[in-house]
Amino acid sequence: MTFNPEELDNSTVYKLLTGTIIPRPIGWISTIDENGINNLAPFSYFNMVSSDPPCVMFSTRRDNNSNKDTLNNVLQNGQFVVNLVTMEIVEQMNTTSATVAPHVDEFEIAGVTPIDSMTIKPKRVKESLVNFECEKIHHYFIKDTDGIETACVVIGQVKRMHIDDSILSENNRINLDKYNPVARLAGPNYATLGELFSIKRA
Repeated sequence: MTFNPEELDNSTVYKLLTGTIIPRPIGWISTIDENGINNLAPFSYFNMVSSDPPCVMFSTRRDNNSNKDTLNNVLQNGQFVVNLVTMEIVEQMNTTSATVAPHVDEFEIAGVTPIDSMTIKPKRVKESLVNFECEKIHHYFIKDTDGIETACVVIGQVKRMHIDDSILSENNRINLDKYNPVARLAGPNYATLGELFSIKRA
């Protein structure tokens, strides 16, 4: 079957994309607003884009022509933290996917601990084994056929990497037996690493 996205409704396009582009890492993004209120929300449109300099990206939807709190905060102060999600905190992460008022602190809703970053204002999630402190270097709005901005891609440069000693092995490699990351699938589904195999690069 071949599909022309321009001939499909948005729901079908979404299901086809999120059902095939899997697994996707989860960027649990923490930001802070001008009043010092913490924000914490998960994004599965997330990945690394460069290692020199180290950069990551996430993309956020714009519903009803309005920004999510995360995007407003990043555009306001240019800073965010990526907290990576493991099985131990997947339920807390899911709690923060709910839509709440801007003045609500999702750290409190999820019952996780905000701790200071070293180089930026947004807090890190203490319970996360990996935190990347990021400064925005670029953002780009994506428009639909009517010219309405429906999403925004944000690229941030990693200024500090916090990786828990428990998942580090010699030579600064990540110990996959101890690091238990969670990936996003389609609908309500998630995945862990499962069976691992190696292929020698050509």
